Amino acid sequence: MNTRVYSTILQNTLVGKKMLAVLIDPDKCSDAHLQTLLPLLKVHTPDFIFVGGSQLKISFSALIQTFKTGLHIPVVLFPGDVSQFSPNADALLFLSLISGRNAEYLISQHVNAAIPIHNSGLEVIPTGYMLIDGGAKSAVEYISNTHPIPRDKNDIALATALAGEMLGMKAIYLEAGSGAQLPVSVDMIQYVKAQLSIPLIVGGGIKNSSQLQAAYIAGADLVVIGNVLETEPERIESFVNAKEIF
Repeated sequence: MNTRVYSTILQNTLVGKKMLAVLIDPDKCSDAHLQTLLPLLKVHTPDFIFVGGSQLKISFSALIQTFKTGLHIPVVLFPGDVSQFSPNADALLFLSLISGRNAEYLISQHVNAAIPIHNSGLEVIPTGYMLIDGGAKSAVEYISNTHPIPRDKNDIALATALAGEMLGMKAIYLEAGSGAQLPVSVDMIQYVKAQLSIPLIVGGGIKNSSQLQAAYIAGADLVVIGNVLETEPERIESFVNAKEIF
């Protein structure tokens, strides 16, 4: 099976090269928004496009192809459930919600999706997905019926991340949730990264380049931004410029 996307993430992590992903929720990406965002991304290009959401209501294979054709960077599925799969993507984050105790999002959705994903030959990146309190109830919390890890419980976050690594996850994703009021704290990022041996992805609540840089300095290898670009797509320039400093 192809491992090109993960190999890139791992190699960049090993040499300390920071990465940026833009998360696209197809339900919120209208044609008008896409016509504004895509030209900006061509000039200020992130490392990856992530595509997915908590509850997709539309087909998104054509959207994936638009990004692949227009940007020539990897498009990675960020699925909310088993229905959010397309072989048109370059890779898939096989997310297990290890911070929760709902078997549906720990393994059940994965069993239902395993055969078509396997048959597609799509690159799969097993990822321990951890929901962190971002100051507001997120769509992930509501849909998954799980509680986030309190933002000041660094020891719980570390234990959960290490358990994911020991179970064979290839990356850990600390997620404050879409539309979070607060990003994952720099203390938590530092605490987890210090003892983790696999790439650390951080997302949710990052609204400006200062917060982006703080996450990188704390130890995030790959930072994901999304909500802010839905209303202010021109902000992509400041995020890409901030990443290039590292």
